[in-house]
Amino acid sequence: MNRPPRQRPSTPARAAGSVRIIGGRWRGTRLPVPDIGGLRPTSDRVRETLFNWLQPELPGARVLDLFAGSGALGLEAVSRGAARAVLVERDAAQASGLRGVAARLHAEGEVQVVQDDAIRWLAGRPAMPDFDIAFLDPPFDAGLWDAAVLGVVPRLAAGGWLYLESPPDRIPAGPPGWTLHRQLRTAQAHAALYRGPGRGGADTLAAADPAP
Repeated sequence: MNRPPRQRPSTPARAAGSVRIIGGRWRGTRLPVPDIGGLRPTSDRVRETLFNWLQPELPGARVLDLFAGSGALGLEAVSRGAARAVLVERDAAQASGLRGVAARLHAEGEVQVVQDDAIRWLAGRPAMPDFDIAFLDPPFDAGLWDAAVLGVVPRLAAGGWLYLESPPDRIPAGPPGWTLHRQLRTAQAHAALYRGPGRGGADTLAAADPAP
């Protein structure tokens, strides 16, 4: 008698590796990176440079990590002194994993994980300046930079900071009236940090920091 083939139980996304928190109180903590389409964590090199740029602004800051993925940007910010971070992640399993990381770090009071589509979540929120720093690193193939910038700028405080990451050959425009503070190009990505109008601003250097 032929038996029907055994059905394999569904399994969560495979672990594709990990990234580490580079500085602050959680330095060295590994964050899992599951095998999810479009998930491409910001490299250690770019994150280290970005947080060197932002370090004077981090203590007490309110941070939005809009396409959270591994959570490396938002969690790094809190590790280095940000008061709180909201991590928005569309994938339900990954959002659950981020909540587990926050619990492991005893950071539930500082890290809020929202499971939702980033653009839809922005559209459903009042246009209030709830954040000082926002990280926008969407899946490169999705082309969401313009919609995300349009949605996030009204939620940033005067003199706030906006980080945009994109392919090295596809650089999105920054928000009108904002100033390019720093930028970095690597073989894999272009990273740009913008400063918003309103609080006198910081010194700005629009010149690129080229990288191979």
